[in-house]
Amino acid sequence: MLQALAVLLAVLTLAPFLWLLLMSFKTNAEIFRFPPRFFFEATLDNYAHLWSSEFRRSFSNSLIVATATTFLSLLIGVPAAYALSRWTAPGGNAITLWILASRMAPPIAFTIPYFLVYRHLELLDTLAGLVVIYLTFNLSLVIWMMRPFYDQLPRSLEEAAWIDGATMWQGFYRIILPLSGPGLAATAILCFLFAWNDFFFALILTRTEAMTAPVAVVNFMNYEGWEWGRIAAGGTMIMLPVLVFSFIVRKYLVHGLTGGALKG
Repeated sequence: MLQALAVLLAVLTLAPFLWLLLMSFKTNAEIFRFPPRFFFEATLDNYAHLWSSEFRRSFSNSLIVATATTFLSLLIGVPAAYALSRWTAPGGNAITLWILASRMAPPIAFTIPYFLVYRHLELLDTLAGLVVIYLTFNLSLVIWMMRPFYDQLPRSLEEAAWIDGATMWQGFYRIILPLSGPGLAATAILCFLFAWNDFFFALILTRTEAMTAPVAVVNFMNYEGWEWGRIAAGGTMIMLPVLVFSFIVRKYLVHGLTGGALKG
């Protein structure tokens, strides 16, 4: 019974994605055919048009921005989470709370200030501008997800390394960091997802040169009609990197998402 329920839930969850995938191989006439057919003559025209249009550059922009943001967020946020975890003076929890508060305000509240600052700094329609704004939001996510992992790890591990002559950072990178692999994997996926899927900031702060894939898909909705086949192909292409990334770190994902929930 439980297995049947699990299969049913999986089918209901995956059905929209499978339908989107099927649409990406159909012509517009086939998409609007009623009743719909599951067996049809597939076409790659939608993907061929995507890869020969501006979508290819937008896809590359999304990949560059999401990868750079994830790397920088982990590079800065992981040591910060470790430092807050080992903070012994009063005020550590208050600092962590203030870091979380940066994600509580709605994104639209930051739009006008960012737009005005970016205009003066000439960061509008640049990849660096997108990386900076995504980094400001992802840092709080990294710190709040990674700190519980370091709270679980006993201090005796790094203290033993210090006794053997290692410095504080050597103990962190050689002892603590390898043990936080599951948390790093889960955090990296969430950071990548936020930067990859963002539409609002990319729409406001870019024009043509730094346009990302989610914004580029909207261009297939025009006054002449919505090109559903190309929209479906674009949506499928946008999902692909996330699926590949998740598959690579699948062994650590579930443990990473739940590992910080309990304190040992």
